[in-house]
Amino acid sequence: MSMADFTFEFSEVGPTMKINQGITAKKLEKKAENLFELSARKIRLLEKRWDPDKGAPVFTAAGKYVSRGWTDWTQGFQFGSALLQFDATGESSFLDLGRSKIVKHMAHHVSNTGVHDHGFNNVSTYGNLWRLMLEDKIPHNDWERTFYEMALKVSGAVQASRWSAVGDGQGFIYSFNGPHSLFVDTIRSLRSLALAYHLNHSLMGEGDQKISLLERFIRHGTTTAEYNIFYGEQRDAYDESGRTAHETIFNMNDGSYRCPGTQQGYSPFSTWTRGLAWAILGYAEQLEFLRFEFPAGHKDYSTVNAARKTFLKAATVTAEFYLKHSCADGIPVWDTGAPNLERLGAYLTKPSDPFNHWEPLDSSAAAIAAQGFIRLGNYLSSEKNSAAARKYREAGFTIANTLFQEPYLSTEAAHEGLILHSVYHRPKGWDYVARGQKIPNGESSMWGDYHARELALLILREARGENYPCFFGVARDGRSRTEKM
Repeated sequence: MSMADFTFEFSEVGPTMKINQGITAKKLEKKAENLFELSARKIRLLEKRWDPDKGAPVFTAAGKYVSRGWTDWTQGFQFGSALLQFDATGESSFLDLGRSKIVKHMAHHVSNTGVHDHGFNNVSTYGNLWRLMLEDKIPHNDWERTFYEMALKVSGAVQASRWSAVGDGQGFIYSFNGPHSLFVDTIRSLRSLALAYHLNHSLMGEGDQKISLLERFIRHGTTTAEYNIFYGEQRDAYDESGRTAHETIFNMNDGSYRCPGTQQGYSPFSTWTRGLAWAILGYAEQLEFLRFEFPAGHKDYSTVNAARKTFLKAATVTAEFYLKHSCADGIPVWDTGAPNLERLGAYLTKPSDPFNHWEPLDSSAAAIAAQGFIRLGNYLSSEKNSAAARKYREAGFTIANTLFQEPYLSTEAAHEGLILHSVYHRPKGWDYVARGQKIPNGESSMWGDYHARELALLILREARGENYPCFFGVARDGRSRTEKM
């Protein structure tokens, strides 16, 4: 059976995670508001101390943000967090902060040809400002809107230009490791390309060749679904349905698939859970985009319909894998094949313990996945699959309920992070290990904090009966794309 022939069927097989049935956005409203109260202090604390000459803050060490990594892929999360704070609270000082920092520091990210992270940096900044203007949360100004749209168009085209063609007419946006390397992370960053297409932009190649951003959007998503995600179809000895490979390696001499790989996971044959979370959220969000952008009757509907089926299969199998491989409260260990998991006993049947002595958890994966579960549930509700919709929405709310309180919510006044117990790069040993601890814990990451804010905003919007936030703003005909689903 091909992925295009896949039809989603809700399974009654119980997950390891204990889903809080009956939990709703309204029941989480106070906790989300409390998160933003803490968030305001954290943003101001970092802004007061941070020196932009150090690059982008990445993760905390002893409660203070530091820079470390291959690229400045977290700069957009830093300034985008201020915009989310304004969105949730209406405090104009955060809008002023975010807008001024974006103008001063983000231009080089728009034209950066060396990274696959355009959706992380530019949709989180220029994209959020553009969305806020379309929602009338900030005053409309034609020149300002044009500025945001120009940044988003260029960003999407630059991202699309990092292209590797592979067998069967497919291809992908390659990672900073080189043309042979496909990262699962990029499926969430793909929204930069989607936005540029939405804004009627194209990538121009040699001889003024017009290259379709929609075509590259679909091809990248399809290639990622085929090679970075497993479906229990005996592809290899480790083919467990819903498992993800952080990296896929191709032979660029002939475009053939070679093997799975990893950079931040334990092995190519286990699942790095943040990569798993990127897949859940990335595909769920792209499904929303395809549903709204290409309704029945649209001239390109038949072109994208196969992609919708492929994306839905990828989203649902990864969601099911997450539920079966996270702790009872929804927090996963950093990798499902981490070498000391057997020392934790039946850890999947218990609430997570970030202070265990053997393997770190990753709260940032939980924050990313939780939003993915809610969006996937909302999408399935629109497709009249109420049983799956309820299950996934309640799973997302359950994870949020865990993250929005201690020991994950950072309440210590001097700590610059918002969500604790995040992990960056366990194999390289980059994460800070406090005195008296054997593994990384008690620290935050810029992407974990940002996605916790996105998650809390999504919940607040629903609890308050406000517009449903989508990265793609409005339709071509001007109708709002942020109506309640």
